[in-house]
Amino acid sequence: MAVQSVASTPAATTAAAASSAAGSAGLGQADFLQLLMTQMRNQDPLNPVSGSDFVAQLAQFSTLQGQQQLNTNINQMLVLQQVTQGASLIGKQITFDAAGKALPASGTVSAVQVNNGAVQLVVGNQTVALTQVRSITSNGK
Repeated sequence: MAVQSVASTPAATTAAAASSAAGSAGLGQADFLQLLMTQMRNQDPLNPVSGSDFVAQLAQFSTLQGQQQLNTNINQMLVLQQVTQGASLIGKQITFDAAGKALPASGTVSAVQVNNGAVQLVVGNQTVALTQVRSITSNGK
């Protein structure tokens, strides 16, 4: 019976798993275990992968998963910080770059909203991104 060799090495398999995990936020522990079982089933019986290689792969995967969670938490914290900044502008007069207009516009901030992760100020009947704000005055309050 002929034995087929698997062309991938443990390092290549780990790199592929890490690359897939970086590109997909949905890759989890179950996916790693499925990759691990597939690798075990298809390894060369004359040159098996050692247990320490599997442990190293698990450690790399766990580290990657931790980094993804940290990135998610930091992004959520940044949005919360922007909401807080926007909330502090409610009732204040701002000057901002108006889309499609050469001169800046101004108005009083009445509310803050989040659309698709972007914080926007509501000024009159338009929304203004925080990055468009050029000046702030207290509006006598």
